[in-house]
Amino acid sequence: MDTNFKLLQIKAKEQVYSLLSGNHLSKLYGDGYDFSELREYQIGDDIRKINWNISAKFQKPYIKELNSNRELSIVVASMLDGGLYFGDGNKKQDLITQIATILAYSTQHNNDIFTGLNYSQDTIFTTNPTKQIFTIDRYLKDIYSTKTLYTKLDRQKAIDDLFTRVTKPSLIFILNDFLDDIDLSILSQKHEIIALIIRDEEEENPKEKGDINLLSPISKEIKKSFYNRKTISSYLSKLKQNDEKVIKHLSQNSIRYTKILTNDNILTKLINL
Repeated sequence: MDTNFKLLQIKAKEQVYSLLSGNHLSKLYGDGYDFSELREYQIGDDIRKINWNISAKFQKPYIKELNSNRELSIVVASMLDGGLYFGDGNKKQDLITQIATILAYSTQHNNDIFTGLNYSQDTIFTTNPTKQIFTIDRYLKDIYSTKTLYTKLDRQKAIDDLFTRVTKPSLIFILNDFLDDIDLSILSQKHEIIALIIRDEEEENPKEKGDINLLSPISKEIKKSFYNRKTISSYLSKLKQNDEKVIKHLSQNSIRYTKILTNDNILTKLINL
């Protein structure tokens, strides 16, 4: 097994054990994610169960009916392509591997059902719903080892495939940088969604570099640029517009989210959800 992958796995497992010892699993998963169906409101139902966003779409009140069975179906969907490369490396793919490890091992320890899906340009790696560490480790290894440089994933196609593949109402974590438009509205009507926005620290806080050549990790295009304060300001303005659009879409569909940077404490971010 790759030494770097093993080190990433050990680091993530240490954080999982920290999570477990702090008894934060219930905080991470919360209450009420194991729901059985969406149905129309009936007289006598608890109005606190009404999903107002879905009700507005259908012009009639809908509630989420909960199962009494507390065994959860947890799905982690990672989306990988050349966009994970930023600056001097591929730190975002390493970060996704660590986050997926924390979520997967926490799920297994909690005796819930785990399903992993890894989407890339050419392949879709999937596991059957499982509680087996061996199967989980195969999924994590696939995330880490996927060749992403000079590839481009159709992310909306991946979301549509996810909707088709995951039939049981589940808690789905989507690991993506959310720098392309994707529509999660239909998926969120069937499942509970948590969006994890993965970014490189330098992607969010770029520094002046002067004259540089920029190489696209997707198209291989090389572009000369003068990376000064004005260029950075323009870039950050566009990034802000993108993120405001993303957050509006997530909020409209009752999707919780957090942004995790490559130098962040992953556990703190997840627990604060």
